[in-house]
Amino acid sequence: MSLPAHKWLDMPPVWLAGFIAAAWGIDRWRPLNLRLDGGLFDLLGGLLLGAGLIAMGLAVIEMRKHRTTVIPHMQADTLVRSGIFRHSRNPIYLGDLAVLAGLILYWGAALALVLVPVFALVIERRFILPEEDRLRRRFRQDFHRYTQETRRWL
Repeated sequence: MSLPAHKWLDMPPVWLAGFIAAAWGIDRWRPLNLRLDGGLFDLLGGLLLGAGLIAMGLAVIEMRKHRTTVIPHMQADTLVRSGIFRHSRNPIYLGDLAVLAGLILYWGAALALVLVPVFALVIERRFILPEEDRLRRRFRQDFHRYTQETRRWL
């Protein structure tokens, strides 16, 4: 199954890039001159960024191992429940959130922190809920059991 061109633009990395750009803009604009300065925020931001990238990488590796797609708009061939998927049903999206939060903390852009829950809501509505609906229809009982054993985020 191939995707129409407009679906290739409606992908989580595109949304993440947009939210990162918005956070960067808020950091440069510095409304109300609110900043999160200090080494602790740099450290926490770096740890979140690194953890997010690792979570995404582990999820992609696990999905490739099971020969299923990582493309959100496509039908999965396999319900992956192993590896990092034992701890989160959505480790790539969790990684996206960690990357966004990490960059915001690293930049010290206090007002941009509001973008993290907004991004989570967008990702959930645009990608997670439709993906879960496709998985529920395709894997029925296995997916139901998975939702009982593994949380959506953590």
